Amino acid sequence: MKATYHKYILNFKKPSGTSRGILTEKETWFIVLEQDGKKGIGECGILRGLSIDDRNDYEEKLKWTCENIHLGEEKLWELLVEFPSIQFGIEMAFLSLRSENPFELFPSKFTSGEKSIEINGLIWMGNQDEMKAQIEEKIATGFRCVKLKIGAINFEEEVALLRFIRQHFDENKIEIRVDANGGFSKNEALDKINQITGFKLHSIEQPIEVNQHDTMAVLCEMSNLPIALDEELIGVFSTQEKEQLLDKIKPQYIILKPSFIGGFRGTLEWIALAKKRNIGWWMTSALESNIGLNAIAQFTFTLNTKMPQGLGTGSLYTNNFDCPLDVENGQLWYRNNLEWKVELM
Repeated sequence: MKATYHKYILNFKKPSGTSRGILTEKETWFIVLEQDGKKGIGECGILRGLSIDDRNDYEEKLKWTCENIHLGEEKLWELLVEFPSIQFGIEMAFLSLRSENPFELFPSKFTSGEKSIEINGLIWMGNQDEMKAQIEEKIATGFRCVKLKIGAINFEEEVALLRFIRQHFDENKIEIRVDANGGFSKNEALDKINQITGFKLHSIEQPIEVNQHDTMAVLCEMSNLPIALDEELIGVFSTQEKEQLLDKIKPQYIILKPSFIGGFRGTLEWIALAKKRNIGWWMTSALESNIGLNAIAQFTFTLNTKMPQGLGTGSLYTNNFDCPLDVENGQLWYRNNLEWKVELM
């Protein structure tokens, strides 16, 4: 078996705002396996400044992984515990190599085009007018659930946006999720959450920065708005650490990004621990290309979840790979009449 790695820069169609700044491009890496005339591909979706494996030796570890591909998927996954995005890339690449179609990793009624996955419409940070236009566009194109990135512009303007949605659509028509990306200070978080609770929101993601477990536990207990942990899961490697985190904070939801938490295997462990504690969950991408998004979507469908998922990021880039993934009326479909175009393969 031969393994190679490749860097690829994804360019955003328009600058996209988060509480950590404006994104114009996204670096990603691919591992390509070759054996007996077949190829498999996996994406190592790193987000600089956020991924736990954003390290100076990242490319060096990719090179090491390719040089030691003979160790096999299981052994490599264990040795790459501090590099969850590479763990995911390895899982994906081996699955792709073993599959009859290198892009059909989990055959199902989703990949056959019979069923779809409901997704949320993502509203990026911007000024009030920009965000309002995004909201109107998502609702007009059939989304039943929208997710607003908040915490970067004036809070009163963000409240006004929530009020705007609720003036036109009640919670039975449009589900609203908000994601603060750690943008609230621990002293103001509960007050701000209380101010937006009246808008009948589904949940708020990561209201305060990570590693403030005592404060986050209080917020989860005191808030009338369900709280979802996102960044808080990054860098929590052992089963014991995961159990301690969930038992300490007692969140209502956790959000799972396979590139951040050790791929399919890491995700399934978080889900099992959450289910034992009656904690809900949903899956989101970490801004991967269509290759990684495809793998996450197919995997998610097999889990039989009914909640809207965060898998609508495929259209963000000017130079993403052509693929069968298609969004229509707030649903992600796999269109078998569309073909993959991936130069790396």
